[in-house]
Amino acid sequence: MSARENGDHPVALVTGGTRGIGAAIAQRLRDDGFTVATLARSGGDVQADVADPEQVEAAFQAVRERFGPVLVLVNNAGVRADGLAIRMAADDWTTVVDTNLTGAFHCTRRALDDMLSARWGRVVNVSSVVAERANPGQANYVAAKAGLLGFTRTVAREMARKGVTCNAVTPGVIDTDMTTDVADGLIGAVPAGRVGRPEEVAAAVAFLCSDEAAYVNGATLAVDGALGA
Repeated sequence: MSARENGDHPVALVTGGTRGIGAAIAQRLRDDGFTVATLARSGGDVQADVADPEQVEAAFQAVRERFGPVLVLVNNAGVRADGLAIRMAADDWTTVVDTNLTGAFHCTRRALDDMLSARWGRVVNVSSVVAERANPGQANYVAAKAGLLGFTRTVAREMARKGVTCNAVTPGVIDTDMTTDVADGLIGAVPAGRVGRPEEVAAAVAFLCSDEAAYVNGATLAVDGALGA
């Protein structure tokens, strides 16, 4: 079964979809024929803190009522709170892990209800190159993004016979407001010699959401200019 057999314009929900990489993903999926809903703490089609399971449940219900069942989920919502591990506040650890990792869990389990009913679905988790490459000063962010890769592989194996795939992308240094304070210092480490564009990440996500990617499951697709190679 294909996405189009589940409706002319199947619903894709992009968390953190109002700016940066998320906004580029939302636009690319619209261009590819999906009905796109964005979720953000403010400004999206639905508002929720993904770290709060009750807010997530309410947001999914709102999306279903307004757009329809969610057959594509892109877990892109993320925050940073950098600092050396020895000095990191417990709240900074909790906030980053709860948003970047636990938030993806809350959203995925809600979306899987719709996907299992349709016997078709796509989950794409936006991790990071640092998930597989230590980055001093980001213990919380690295732990969350590495955990996201393990979560991706597990959901992929659990859902593989159900027509649902779960994959991840690992962006490198991408030109967004989340990287403005670090991009200049990292360009020299990128073999490609430049920062990436949000649209380049969006293209990778769009492939993983497509019918052509039906046999790609539990995979990690790097979009990092060979930074993680």
